[in-house]
Amino acid sequence: MLTAISWIALGLGLLSFLIILIDVIRHPQQMMVMNLVWPINGLFFGPLNLWAYYKWGRLKAKGIKKDDNRKWPAKVFVSTSHCSSGCAIGDIIGIPIVAITGMTIAGATIFADFTVEFILAYLFGIFFQFYAIYPMNKEKGVFQNFKDAIKADSLALIAFEVGMFGWMALVHFIIFAPNPPKPHEPSYWFMMQIALILGFFTSYPANWWLVKRGIKEEM
Repeated sequence: MLTAISWIALGLGLLSFLIILIDVIRHPQQMMVMNLVWPINGLFFGPLNLWAYYKWGRLKAKGIKKDDNRKWPAKVFVSTSHCSSGCAIGDIIGIPIVAITGMTIAGATIFADFTVEFILAYLFGIFFQFYAIYPMNKEKGVFQNFKDAIKADSLALIAFEVGMFGWMALVHFIIFAPNPPKPHEPSYWFMMQIALILGFFTSYPANWWLVKRGIKEEM
């Protein structure tokens, strides 16, 4: 049953990814990095992200003339989506790296997963934030914009990973102990989808605070 549910969830994520990807190719976003953000989030948020894209993301497409009447929570949702996509890419890439290399920390693969995923998620997250602010602030130069990106997104990125790692720790040590799912099994990636969704929700309050304080730009 779990395997069947996993395949369905993964299929819906992939389908959402493809639908959004095709649409952003036809209707590119005004902010270039969002052409990556929306499809990536479709991989784990599935139909919910598809709905959010057509309701809020399409407002920011080139050539689309619609009034931006989004409420504050929706704007924070989009800001969190931007943050989450960078983390998601780092986490997804980190898993096969650890699996292929057989890396362990303190004799456990999961600790190596957390370490590699955190480093990559943080780097991709800052990279995505940099390409959100640099086009609007080129006069500041590359170095200052990188500093601003680190300031704007570090708290949100850490909050995301706390939620994601917390769920995967429960999966590994409690829910499926002593035989947790492995990366070659669909149930593992279904658990990752849940982990990334929970990471989004733990990151949302941090993004709310950062945007409210003017540390991070609303999207």
